[in-house]
Amino acid sequence: MNFYDRCIVPLVLDVAMRQRQLDKYRHAVGAAAAGRVLEVGVGSGLNFSLYGKQVEAVVGIDPSPRLLAMARRRAAAAGVRVCLILASAIAIPLANNTIDTVVMSWTLCSIADPLAALREIRRVLKPGGKLVFVEHGLAPEPDVERWQRRLTPVWRHIAGGCHLDRKMDDLIRSAGFEVTELSTEYASGPRPFTYMYQGCAEPTA
Repeated sequence: MNFYDRCIVPLVLDVAMRQRQLDKYRHAVGAAAAGRVLEVGVGSGLNFSLYGKQVEAVVGIDPSPRLLAMARRRAAAAGVRVCLILASAIAIPLANNTIDTVVMSWTLCSIADPLAALREIRRVLKPGGKLVFVEHGLAPEPDVERWQRRLTPVWRHIAGGCHLDRKMDDLIRSAGFEVTELSTEYASGPRPFTYMYQGCAEPTA
C-alpha cells in the first residue's frame, strides 16, 4: 500500500463522511441498530455517538489502520462498549450467528468483492438478525447512469476503491437477503455521486 492509499485517502474519506447532509442517514442507521452490533467499514467511528441504549456493544472492522486510529479516539467518548478490529469485510473474524445487527454506511461501494462481504455478513448474523444500510449507488435515470459508468473507472482509483455504479438493493438480494425496507433518493450534490439507498434486510431462510 502506497503513501496515498495509506495516509491521504483515509483523511479525505473522513472529511467527506463528516458532511452535514449525511447526518439524517446516520441517525436513521443508529436508531435501527440493537443488541450486539457489527459495523462493517467502521471508518473513523462517526456512527458511535448515534447508537442508543438498545445497543449492547459494537464490533467495528476496517482495513485502514489510519481510520481505526481515529475511531479509537471517538470510541473513548461514545458511551457504548466498542471493540475495533483491523480486518476486511470479505473475511470477518467472528463466529457464525453471533451478531444481532450489522451496520453498513457508505461501505459496500468500496469493497472489492461485495458479494463475498455480504455472504460473510449473512454468516455472522444470528437467526432473526438484520442488516441496516445506507449506501450510494446506481441511479435509475439513464443519463445519470451513463455518467456513473464513465466516471467509475477513474473515480475508484482516487477515492479508495469507491464505485458509483453498483445497484445496492440487487447486490444485497443476490447474497441471500430479503430487503424488508428500502428508500431511495438523491442527496444534495452532483447526481452521479449522491443517489442513496437506505433500508434494512434480513437473511432468507
